[in-house]
Amino acid sequence: MVDKHPEEAVFREFLIAVLLYNEALADRLGLQPVDVAAAMLLEMRGPLAVGAISEKLGLPSASTTRLIDRLEKAGYVRRVRGERDRRMVTVELVEGGMGDYDAACEASRRHLGALGMHYGPEQVPVLLDMFTRVAEAYRSATKELREGAT
Repeated sequence: MVDKHPEEAVFREFLIAVLLYNEALADRLGLQPVDVAAAMLLEMRGPLAVGAISEKLGLPSASTTRLIDRLEKAGYVRRVRGERDRRMVTVELVEGGMGDYDAACEASRRHLGALGMHYGPEQVPVLLDMFTRVAEAYRSATKELREGAT
């Protein structure tokens, strides 16, 4: 089948590469791909309530609980109960627990670092804006898929 939209084909190749990398990373760590996404989220945002993780990843609460169980069992996170309200549970990364993750990400950091040399400082804001908008578009599309909308 001939692609009538070559820019879409390039973008799809990008998505395939990212998805396959995330799957390989998850395999290396003995996790599920969504577990890696949760670890990245916690690494970027810091400790989060279970409900916030569920919302950010677009997962039902039961799936989020299983995800946190897997990350906890692997030694990446811990649950912390609220001091005032013991029902409130926050999930945080375990200090030093991301060692395997950091080591597994070394190759991608090296390759992406080399890629950065191809762009000038004036191009970086445009690229970051594009990635921000692409992420928001995919979050919206994911929400629609999960809700059954078309």
